Amino acid sequence: MALTFNDAIAKYEPTLGLEVHVELNTLSKMFCGCATEFGAEPNTQTCPVCLGLPGSLPAVNGKAIESSILIGLALNCSIAPFSRFARKNYFYPDMPKNFQTSQFDEPICVNGYLDVEIETDEGMKVFRVEIERVHMEEDTGKSLHVGGATGRIHGAEYSLLDYNRAGIPLVEIVTKIIPGTGKYAPQVARAYVTELRDILRSLGVSDVKMEQGSLRCDANVSLAEIGSGKLGTRSETKNVNSLRSVERAVSGEMVRQANRLEKGERIIQETRHFLEESGETRPGRSKEQAEDYRYFPEPDLVPVTPDADWIETLRATLPEKPSLRRKRLKAEWNVPDKEMTSMVNAELLDTVEETVLLGADPTKARSWWLGEISRLANEKEVAPISLITPAQVAEVIALIAFGDLTDKLARQVVEGVISGEGTPAEVIEKRGLKVVSDDSALMVAIEAAIAAQPDTAERIRGGNIPAAGALIGAVMKATGGQADAAKVRELLLKHLGQS
Repeated sequence: MALTFNDAIAKYEPTLGLEVHVELNTLSKMFCGCATEFGAEPNTQTCPVCLGLPGSLPAVNGKAIESSILIGLALNCSIAPFSRFARKNYFYPDMPKNFQTSQFDEPICVNGYLDVEIETDEGMKVFRVEIERVHMEEDTGKSLHVGGATGRIHGAEYSLLDYNRAGIPLVEIVTKIIPGTGKYAPQVARAYVTELRDILRSLGVSDVKMEQGSLRCDANVSLAEIGSGKLGTRSETKNVNSLRSVERAVSGEMVRQANRLEKGERIIQETRHFLEESGETRPGRSKEQAEDYRYFPEPDLVPVTPDADWIETLRATLPEKPSLRRKRLKAEWNVPDKEMTSMVNAELLDTVEETVLLGADPTKARSWWLGEISRLANEKEVAPISLITPAQVAEVIALIAFGDLTDKLARQVVEGVISGEGTPAEVIEKRGLKVVSDDSALMVAIEAAIAAQPDTAERIRGGNIPAAGALIGAVMKATGGQADAAKVRELLLKHLGQS
């Protein structure tokens, strides 16, 4: 009988290691001047350097070095006063040079850490993930396998190669072994990648769009019997491209390895591919050791020797850490834990904060972005921020506060803005949505309602205040929902002698 996840953690202790590849958002590639725009026509952003043509000479992208140093500083790393590039030799169809220019034994950043917090059976717990290195390299090209059912090479009729991505600046962030996570290993992996993504976004060094491949995680997992004091043989699940998939890949690999070990089978050190549909992994290739890559120093590039004063200047520009920012905003806005988690998971925290900074009440801002706007965005299958701006939402909230709109009318205004009818003010004017607040106009509608329902009016005069709802509803209907219901109630009760 196959072991479950709970069976696996009852007998085996997992050890994690995570490698995250980050495409930097520089305008040009790592070693040439080619553009880096995502989605361009295949093979239109190439030159002799990134195609590896004979006689072409690379030059290091200074902005990429700056971004790499910022990443290292944000991860509490030491910045090396001397680092250099090396050639990592292996053949792969999307490597036009047949070697990758990377960093080997002298990376730019070393020995850092990132603390992540997760919910455990004992409450919130902090796990420290130690960073071994942050190094610079170039991305490979992209293979497109045509004709198969899965989009992978197996079963494909033929493959196409797009070298636009070849040479894009890439930073690899490699953790040290992460022991002691136990049954929380999948959650720790996800929390680490989540926090790392938030840090990178706050630094402005990458768009960190996992669905586009600008942030990819390789998850190394091994199992050993609890109390053995040994490390098991690891597998490496490559290029996992969503936070949920990181968690599922680690969990699935723990179960797979536990079942092999229970059968007396050995774990093969290999790369594996994650299957989104099943949550399982399948074999890739045997995992090479460093010596298999035949590293040697890149002869065409000078060493990187950042000035100490420059490093300190960059350190002074570091933004507030995302974890500290979340705690600060949670306290300032008095946000429940569940709602803060919802904002973070929906990637709306920045948007809500921008709306608040424009003068909106924090509670109202959260309610609009997490509620009506997210609902409309889900219907259209787009991001909420693509539908309406924080300034427009702040304007709608202000109009409600001033009494110019009711919540119901405000929803119509938001729908109008999203459908392209203009700004909130323009939608209000075109649709005639402004609240009717003039006392005389409201009294006309109130008296008409009383005349239509005299028995109801008489019950209110006799002290049956709840009966006022029927007349208030009639007034709201007569005004097309544009009356202020609270104002109508006040005027109605005063008119019937119940104020």
